Formats: sequence, C-alpha cells, structure tokens
Amino acid sequence: MKRYLYLAHRWLGILLCVFMALWFLSGVVMMYVGYPKLTPQEHWQRLPVLDGGACCLAAGEALAALPTGSVVRTLRLTSIAGTPVYVATLDKNRFAAIDGRSGALRPLADAALAVQSAQAFMPVMATYAGLVDEDAWTHSRVLDGHRPLHRVDMQDEARTRLYVSSVTGEVVRDATLTERRWNWIGAWLHWLYPLRGGWFDDWWSGIVIYSSLAATVLGLTGLWAGCLRWRRRPYASGSHSPYRAPWARWHHWLGLAFGGLIVTWIASGLLSMNPWKIFDAGGPRPPMPVVQVADNEMSPAAMLACLEEAAGFAASELSWVRLADESFILARAAGGSSRLLSPGRCAPFREHEQASLLAAGAAMLPHARVSDVFVQQAYDWHYYSRAEHTMGGHQNRPLPVLRLQFDDPAQTWLYLDPRSGAVVQRLNSHGRVKRWLFALLHSWDWQPLLARRPLWDLLLIVGSLGGFAVSVSGVVLGWRRLCRR
Repeated sequence: MKRYLYLAHRWLGILLCVFMALWFLSGVVMMYVGYPKLTPQEHWQRLPVLDGGACCLAAGEALAALPTGSVVRTLRLTSIAGTPVYVATLDKNRFAAIDGRSGALRPLADAALAVQSAQAFMPVMATYAGLVDEDAWTHSRVLDGHRPLHRVDMQDEARTRLYVSSVTGEVVRDATLTERRWNWIGAWLHWLYPLRGGWFDDWWSGIVIYSSLAATVLGLTGLWAGCLRWRRRPYASGSHSPYRAPWARWHHWLGLAFGGLIVTWIASGLLSMNPWKIFDAGGPRPPMPVVQVADNEMSPAAMLACLEEAAGFAASELSWVRLADESFILARAAGGSSRLLSPGRCAPFREHEQASLLAAGAAMLPHARVSDVFVQQAYDWHYYSRAEHTMGGHQNRPLPVLRLQFDDPAQTWLYLDPRSGAVVQRLNSHGRVKRWLFALLHSWDWQPLLARRPLWDLLLIVGSLGGFAVSVSGVVLGWRRLCRR
C-alpha cells in the first residue's frame, strides 16, 4: 500500500505541480487586482442627471414596443450616449432598449453608437477596437445577453478598455490597463480561463472540477506519505527526514508544514464550483418579479420634478420595482443614494416600513412560516461586504437589512433591503455550509481577520508562498524523475 501511495503522489505531482504553483502565484495577485467588472456604484457614478424637461414617454407606452407576450423582469429609465432610454430585462437573460422619447425599439448598437456611449460614460478621446463575442476579460455569463460586445479603448490615464453591449448600447464592463496586465497572471490563470471561449469551453467546468479533485488527492497523499517518512527518532544522518538531496528534503519539510493548508485551499476551490450540485438544497425559491405599470402612474417628467422639488433629489436613473402587490419607482442618484416614490402621488420616501417588508417577504415563500425576524444593523458571519475588486465585490450588501428566517425544509433566510424592497441575499442550509467550506477556507472571509489588515494579507501571502515553494520543489523533483527515467 505504501508503494502505491508513493507512486500516486509522485505521478499526480508530475502532472499537477506546475498548475498548483500557478494557482498559488495567481491567488496572491487576485488579493489586490480582481477580474474586471463594472460595479453598480461605477455605473451610477457615470450617469448624468435625467432631464425632466426633455424626458420622456410613460413606461406603459415604452413597453408597448416590446413583442406581444414579453415578460419584463426589470425596467430602468437611464441614459445611453446622452439619450434617455428604457432598458428592459426579459426572460432568459435577454435585454431590450426602447427610446425614451419616441417609444421605438432601438436597433442593435453599431460602432458609432458604441463610441458615443463610451464617451458619455468617460468623456475622453476614444478609439474603436472592434466587435468581439468573448475575450479574456468578458468570460462572465452575466454578459451573455449583451453579446457580441463592442470594444472601445479610452485615452484616459488608466488606459481603460470599455465593453459596450450591442443589444442596448450600454457600457457593461470596464478594464483598465493595470487590470488587464496583472490578470494575465491573476484570475485568468487561477480560473483556467485559457480554456474558456475556445475548443475546450464546453468542458471547462469539468476540467476545473476534476483537476481540483486530483490536486486535493495529491495533497492528501503527500501529507500521508510525509507523515509516514518522518521519524521521531532521527535517521543515521541526524535528520528526521530520510531524504539527503536538498530539494527532496525541502519538499518533505515544507509539505508537512503547509500540506494541511494546501489541501484546504485546493478542496475549497473545488467546492466553489458547486460540483455535482452538492450545495443545491432544493425547495421553493422566491418568485421572479414581473414589472407592472400602474394605471395612475405619473409621467417620468412629473416624477423627476417631484423628486427635485419635494426631496431635493436629482435622479440619474429610475427603476420600476414591486413590493408584494404594489409598484414603486426607485430613483438613484449619481452617488448611489436612493429615494422611493409611489407611482400615483408625489410623496418621496427613503425606505419601506418594516411591516410592509415583513408581509412581502413572508408572501415570497407562502408554504413556509417566518420563524424569526431580525433587523440587521451590522455585518456578521453570513452577511458581509468585500472590496470591489474581489470576486463578490460587485454584490450590493447594504445596511440595515431585514432578515427573515423560514421553517421550510431548506431553512431559508431572506435578506430584504428596505430602500428598494429587493432580496439582496438568499441563504439556505446548504448555502450556509458553503460559507464555511468555501468563503472561510479559501479566502479567509472572517470579519475579525478582515478588520485587522495587514494581518490578513500577511497570513495569506505566507501561506501562498509556502504552497508555491512546495509546488516548485515538486516540479524540480518530477522533472529529475522524468529525466532519470
């Protein structure tokens, strides 16, 4: 059995040590430079104030331009290339853009509109860089409804590349030169993105899952073999390790020191892919919202005037949202602040009452009972925010939120934002287990540690360097074994 153990570790190491070294190196880069994304805050900051004097058709008239039977999941009145436009999200991650003044369905965005949109987003000189379906910085599935994408290179100090949707004409992603350069040895390597968008695209998920599984086995066999080879009483050489060659001895000692951490990092990375759907708890989900326009709704011009006069609020974007059976208008300013407005009367307010949120949340899972209600004023173990450049940094995690716990079989928790009425996070029993097995073990998302930087940075960098050293020494030993054979 020992022989098979050593052989398994040796040949798995020969196959995977280069990949593992790249994983540890790229993980350190990702601590500081994340994969390019356009966060909601960046989107709102770039929007001009909507001009009530030059705006707009009523939402109901705009929706009439959509094909009969269209189901509208979200609706926004925003600005694209300086023009007011309704952007509707339809089923199956599809989008439609409707001219806010004429009510006509806008055609696909061409190169000229893409450049205009990019310059409205970032008022500097721009160069059109072509149309692409998918490239190194646009692998995210959330962009599928916007493909193909126009690339526009901006002449700002950061040398930003903007990606513009060919469907709506909106800027949907930005990537600075720094992000693009560092990500070649960051997320692009860490997530095996060289295999995305080409011949291996259909097998990418399986490759990541099974290579991570094999790497976990490699780490476990290495720990086992290392413990078997270590002696409490020294060998004749005076060392507790039987290996005389420096590379082999260092591999042995470093493997014992960092092996447990290596296994937890690789295994937790595997779990991030939700392999074999192990974190799907089943059970009912909150229903997807459907936009409904009220019969007595004010015109957009009246809404904008109301917000300005009654609340001194200059809206840059209007969204049609629902809470239970009632429709509301959510107005956003360039800084991200918000106001709510009932469609039929001019009475802006900041947030929904707790009783209304509770009733709406309870109705989302009608076959379960609310077992606990809690107004959360601070981040905790399950609900917290990360820096924008991190993998979850684009997720909106406002405070305070109303947390509802249900007694359904999946033990669902819903977090509702009182400023919009939206469900900003849904957790079930399996999702809370994933919080331990992925977020904690992989990126050490532990609030006391995150609040004590640079301690968090130091610990992760030391651990990553240890894993990198183990992998590099494995590469050397594997290469020497192959050359000898």
